Amino acid sequence: MSSPADSDQSAGWAARLRALRAKLGTTDAVLYLVDRALRAASGGRAWLVRYRIVAQPIGRAGAPRLRPDPSTELALAAPDSPLLRHFPRPAPVIQRRFDSGGHCMSAVVKGDFAGYIWWQHERYEEDEVRCSFVLASPGTCVWDYDVYVEPRYRLGRTMARLWQAVDDHLAAQGIAWTLSRIATFNPASLAAHARLGTETCATASFLVLGPVQLAFLGQAPFVHLSWHDGQRPQLRLGPP
Repeated sequence: MSSPADSDQSAGWAARLRALRAKLGTTDAVLYLVDRALRAASGGRAWLVRYRIVAQPIGRAGAPRLRPDPSTELALAAPDSPLLRHFPRPAPVIQRRFDSGGHCMSAVVKGDFAGYIWWQHERYEEDEVRCSFVLASPGTCVWDYDVYVEPRYRLGRTMARLWQAVDDHLAAQGIAWTLSRIATFNPASLAAHARLGTETCATASFLVLGPVQLAFLGQAPFVHLSWHDGQRPQLRLGPP
């Protein structure tokens, strides 16, 4: 016979699943719970992540524009910029990004570091899982990643100003789309990108069990098994 505590626990799980389904949809709600169980049982050595690859249009005609703010400075960050000391990433990671051809638009508000957006031409080597995102149309597409705004500026327009500066810079180079990946377990990020007019290009899921990774892709090889960084599946992506 089940105890009242068991019944309460079952009811709690059911309520949690319903709430997750409302936020994420059935498939991602189930995968999210699997991910949490794996992380808890393995001490963080096993997890599951599902990405949605989205494309955001650049240089949209008629898009609303923000007026310049004299207290906000938007500029490309150079590899030797003193501003890099304030970036919330280790110095070797930042140097590796520049060495691989990365570009960074930074924001400074009233003299203080406020945020940045990174992007890459041709391909991006994912650092959370083993995967190479290869751009099928590098002349018209880039890959953006690690969009960051300091917490005290997240309620203002710093993010919108950063995106506007990146949009202007890329449009001047003839770029029409920027692609990126978003974890489907992050509905807030998905909603924020949707407001920017994004379109879904592909999905990819990764099951990590210690050094072993099993990737489920929407294109050949479809399923990929690897156990070290030299074995990276390639996901070839183009504009929608």
